[in-house]
Amino acid sequence: MRYITVLPEFIPMEEVKATVSQILPEMEIVNDLSLDKYEAEVLVATTFTKLSRKELEKFPNLKYIQIASTGYDNVDISYVKEKGIALCNIPIANKQSVAEHVIAFSLVFLKDMMFLNQEMKSGNWPMLTGSRDLEGKAFGIVGMGMIGIQLAKRLLPFNVTILYYDIRRMKEEDEAKYGLNYMELDDLIKNADIISIHLPLTDKTRGMFGEREFSMMKDGAIFINTARGEIVDIDALLKAIKTKGIKAGLDVFPEEPPDFNSEIFKMDNVIVSPHIAGVTLESQQRFLTETISNVLRYAQGLDPLYRVL
Repeated sequence: MRYITVLPEFIPMEEVKATVSQILPEMEIVNDLSLDKYEAEVLVATTFTKLSRKELEKFPNLKYIQIASTGYDNVDISYVKEKGIALCNIPIANKQSVAEHVIAFSLVFLKDMMFLNQEMKSGNWPMLTGSRDLEGKAFGIVGMGMIGIQLAKRLLPFNVTILYYDIRRMKEEDEAKYGLNYMELDDLIKNADIISIHLPLTDKTRGMFGEREFSMMKDGAIFINTARGEIVDIDALLKAIKTKGIKAGLDVFPEEPPDFNSEIFKMDNVIVSPHIAGVTLESQQRFLTETISNVLRYAQGLDPLYRVL
């Protein structure tokens, strides 16, 4: 069986090769898919590599795709279904990392960190601030998958009211375990002081948060998106930031890299990060370990974990 891994250029290839060579020495590792044809039956990639029909047709013998990420919207699903190719992701490696990033966004806004930092670096000693506690706030989680659950677990010690919406309501015992209060989406939007998005990008979620949704949010509420940029109408969000004092923590954007001339990057009540909420030293090691482990399962004739298709 032949294997190939496609890594984005910013990932240190030699370090990955050193690890992989000890377990799967036959694994070929490349930075792009510039050749016209590949003989590999197993393809490993991250979400940073576009796997449209054009790229996938270069693999006439392809049987299995392993995406080393939670998301897999970079893959042409219709082609994969058409060819009967197995597709797996790794949904467990970065869930805690994303959850911590969301809490960091929340606390930076609530504790007025950006203002205080800038004031002191400018030689000022502010006596008053708009700093607030996280305790007692209504924290809305939209999408209660693995990341949503990890976020809820970490919010419990803060003594917040955790609201959630998902297309599938959880069992009552699980809601009680994580301190969750189910609400329909509109009710969650109206009641939450903080809203964090944890949804996959689908036809139904694309543009899910637009002008209507932002108009229902509390003035001055915090909106956080670490899921996919296309879920949010960025122009509608920008309008809400200006008119309702919404504060936004954005790790993802409709286009990546985004247009840095966009007004969103000039707003004082916006914090941004480069689609890196789930990227920590620890999570990358987990991704590598879980990815290799799953490919080995497939190579040994076992059913791989986390199968999407």
